[in-house]
Amino acid sequence: MINHGILNPQLLALLARIRHTNALVIADRGFPCWPMIETVDVSVVDDLPSVCQLIAAVRANHNFTQAYQAREFIKNNSPAIREKFAAALKGIPTAYEPHVGFKKRVPAAIGLIRTGDTVQYANTILISG
Repeated sequence: MINHGILNPQLLALLARIRHTNALVIADRGFPCWPMIETVDVSVVDDLPSVCQLIAAVRANHNFTQAYQAREFIKNNSPAIREKFAAALKGIPTAYEPHVGFKKRVPAAIGLIRTGDTVQYANTILISG
């Protein structure tokens, strides 16, 4: 029986398939459904869990070398929220691109984790090293 770290079996199965250069999307509660990629929905209620909590959880066992977020994240969120995400992504170079371009990367991902996050444009793509 697993008694520490990530406990969700669907999430563990998805994460086990993330290999070198693969992409993983961690999305907020409003992100559209992408039927062509596996989605694990871990949302419970508003902001539980958050994108930052999921980033912390998956970083415990994965080496991510690049992150992508929408430019709109910067424009639509306070400095405090931006700092919280910067702390969660510390050490991972993060590129910001228009939301439309960001969404074009999604179909190439191995999977998507949907959270309960309500932060606007909190969606993050992590690239495995």
